Amino acid sequence: MDKESIIAQLKHHKKQPYLDYRIKSKTEAFTDTLFYTLFDINTPVEVNLDTLEENFKELVDLACWSTVKPCSKIWERYVMQLPAVLEKLNLDAEAILNCDPASLSIEEVYMAYPGFYAIAIYRLAHELYKEGFPLIPRLMTEYAHRQTGVDINPGAQIGRSFFIDHATGVVIGETAVIKDHVKVYQGVTLGALYVDKSLHQVKRHPTIETNVTIYANATILGGETVIGENSVIGGNAWITASVPANSTVFHTPEIKIKTVSNA
Repeated sequence: MDKESIIAQLKHHKKQPYLDYRIKSKTEAFTDTLFYTLFDINTPVEVNLDTLEENFKELVDLACWSTVKPCSKIWERYVMQLPAVLEKLNLDAEAILNCDPASLSIEEVYMAYPGFYAIAIYRLAHELYKEGFPLIPRLMTEYAHRQTGVDINPGAQIGRSFFIDHATGVVIGETAVIKDHVKVYQGVTLGALYVDKSLHQVKRHPTIETNVTIYANATILGGETVIGENSVIGGNAWITASVPANSTVFHTPEIKIKTVSNA
């Protein structure tokens, strides 16, 4: 097969008209600028808001494929939400500081805690998700996922003072609802009972009520599953049904002692 034939076949099978990977790199740059604008003391807010607006216009040109929704108006609404997002993130940072005995300062939380970073990018992406802006929110949370090991779908609804400790391996599905003052440890999954494309607009992921603690590697599945307030879910627990308020659920290990026969 000659070079011209290879090129012709590649072009024939290259069918996706909107796969412009500049969207991905520009979204990551936009996410970084947005994060530093909110938190870095040396980043000028007034200058960066103008820069972010220009960056967002580029993303609109690349990613707003619908002619029905005026994507150019999204920025005006989005930027108005940033003070409230920052207020929530400050509460998240304080929750981490207050709950983790290993945290030595609030500065350490903002700069060194992967759980905080994942929550921050989720909250920033969630506001765009609510606008129905295509693809960009998912690229933002996937960018955080690659850096932290935390996979939070931008469609999840998460309340105030959220704490993820150690972070790695946490998965929170699109229709999960998490109320206020919830603590989650590494390896926790809030997922669906099964996967089917027809369930796209159905609540597939659990609801976690206020003041719940979920320890490492617990798995909670199902859209009708509700974990009642003030409950504690122990490590490695597997839950597919609702748990009443003020409950403690734990995994009981099976221990077998080897018997040594006398030779």
